[in-house]
Amino acid sequence: MNRDTILSVINDIKNNKISTLDALKIIEDIPFKDLDFVKLDTHREIRRDYPEVIFCKSKTIEQLESICSELIKSEQALYSKIGKKKALRLMEIDGKLEYNPLAKMLYKGIREPRNSKIISIVTAGTSDIPIAEEAKISASFMGNIVKSYYDVGVAGIHRLFSIYDELKESNVIIAIAGMEGALVSVVAGLVSAPVIAVPTSCGYGANFNGVTALLSMLNSCSPGVSVVNIDNGFGAGYLASIINGR
Repeated sequence: MNRDTILSVINDIKNNKISTLDALKIIEDIPFKDLDFVKLDTHREIRRDYPEVIFCKSKTIEQLESICSELIKSEQALYSKIGKKKALRLMEIDGKLEYNPLAKMLYKGIREPRNSKIISIVTAGTSDIPIAEEAKISASFMGNIVKSYYDVGVAGIHRLFSIYDELKESNVIIAIAGMEGALVSVVAGLVSAPVIAVPTSCGYGANFNGVTALLSMLNSCSPGVSVVNIDNGFGAGYLASIINGR
């Protein structure tokens, strides 16, 4: 339930369109909706401006069906780390949902951009695109203009220089890389915008499923870099949206 809904209820009470008892029934789930196995944070949009995002990876299809049936009443919904089979089932329940198989995200209600400021997403390689798509959908969902540039890593650094003008126009940059994660330091050394670094789990054995890239990004000598967890495209998109909306 968002602010507009609450204000509408208040106005209806003032104008005697509904009784106080009916109003209480409408807003009784503002703190959270208790479904026994999950307590949906229906208050989050009021606190944070964005609704709760459902992490699907470890949830059963039955649990997700119950959540989806509840969120069908919401204008916005976002499900992360969801496989195709589960996504198709939820799309049968809520026909407004759309699925991005690369990002493994299911969503509805992408907001119109709040301003003209740009969030740019760059990846070191093609293998990083799924995480980039997760970040892109997350930031777009929250009302931002997002532009993406894929496969511009340091192994062919001239590819990065070809988009230098676009990067300079960005208000926030999300840099995504596996292997040794070097792209982040290079990007941060070229621009004035804050850079959000996302280590990915792609790489050979000594990459340690993203730990090497994570440590490299945490130790970046370029100022203005913040780092989210391994493969956390959603977290990067969320943080970029908060920065972009200031």
